[in-house]
Amino acid sequence: MTVNKNDRAIAGFTMAGHSLVHWFETSIPIFLVVWLAEFDVSVALFGVIVALGYAPFGIGALPGGVLTDRFGPKRLILLCLVGMSASFLLLALSTSIYTITIGLICWGIAASIYHPAGLALISTGVEERGTVFAWHGIAGNAGIALGPFAAATLLLVVDQWQLVAALIAIPGLAAAVYGFRADFDPTAAEDNVDDTDALSLSEFLSNSRILFTSAFAAVFVIVTFEGLFYRGVLTYLPEILHGLPAMGDVTLSAGLEGIEPGDYIYVGLLVVGMAGQYAGGKLTNRVAAGRGLITIFAVLCVLALVFVPITSMGLLPIVALCAVLGFFLFAIQPFYQEAVAVHTPANTRGLSYGYTYLGEFGFGAASIAIGGFVLGGFSTATFFVVLAAFAFIGMSLSAGLVVALDRTGWWQTDLTETNSGD
Repeated sequence: MTVNKNDRAIAGFTMAGHSLVHWFETSIPIFLVVWLAEFDVSVALFGVIVALGYAPFGIGALPGGVLTDRFGPKRLILLCLVGMSASFLLLALSTSIYTITIGLICWGIAASIYHPAGLALISTGVEERGTVFAWHGIAGNAGIALGPFAAATLLLVVDQWQLVAALIAIPGLAAAVYGFRADFDPTAAEDNVDDTDALSLSEFLSNSRILFTSAFAAVFVIVTFEGLFYRGVLTYLPEILHGLPAMGDVTLSAGLEGIEPGDYIYVGLLVVGMAGQYAGGKLTNRVAAGRGLITIFAVLCVLALVFVPITSMGLLPIVALCAVLGFFLFAIQPFYQEAVAVHTPANTRGLSYGYTYLGEFGFGAASIAIGGFVLGGFSTATFFVVLAAFAFIGMSLSAGLVVALDRTGWWQTDLTETNSGD
């Protein structure tokens, strides 16, 4: 189907925003490797520090969703872009773990705005939602891949990590300038969106009650376990790859001695994730969200369990395993985004995605602290068993949701009366 002009304008704006959120987000684990070497701080403590930065990324999504429903998504996305850039400029001035902590927390607060605002904009303004979700996901993965690639490469050629942090901030400022000029109708795809710019406490509680007495309650918990898996993998994988014996066996040609092969395998995983995002987005038009979640959670569970045995086999198996992991790690995201769109009324879409990313990035950030504790006191194999447990629980909950929807009608009673736009 042809994507219309309004769809294209929204797609361009949200793709820029989504790519920049993850550009900043995934550069942080690369900086973490540098910080661990520069500061005399344990992995567990720095895990807590990074978790303090990532936690507001999710926790702030709920108020971000409320503000989206009140002030509109465009204003919130612009605020997000400016705030994230300013936070990395603050990191560029850091000389201690205390200022690093403050900079990361400020980044998390600013970044928390994007997902409820961006996804609400797509869900209410775009006609070809599945297609734009797919392209939106690809843009996110481009940022996910380019962020650590840029950080790792710049750290290779620039002596000061603070200067690298400042350089990383520049694209965010450029995207904000682009966003100010974007023109589109944010409610073109919905006839029943209330344009009121106020949300009272009673309305907030009423809308929340509607959400959590519907299938969205199960979707929220499912997304939380996906977030625990996602955040744990992406935070610690660079450090884990650095420590693999196969990385030490890689012989680099003259002039490339400073390159860490593990960083670029990590970037490759994120690049493959772009294909996963696209495939997942297109499949949401053909496969029910619940069934897609079951399948991909099952694959992630298996990949976590075989990670350590396969990485002991050498470089090529490591590369292949990371490619498959990257594909499915991101293929799952369009399915839970579609599940939210299907099981929530249009008027509460910002609030819905706010709760979604409270689970994904807020509660999901707990796996950073959990991962730091496990890796600091136990083995890498134990860490991946914990991740496999998260995926298994997500798979089981997704199966329960499918059964509940097939056998009962009460899950959607409140929504079917208010969600005619879907």
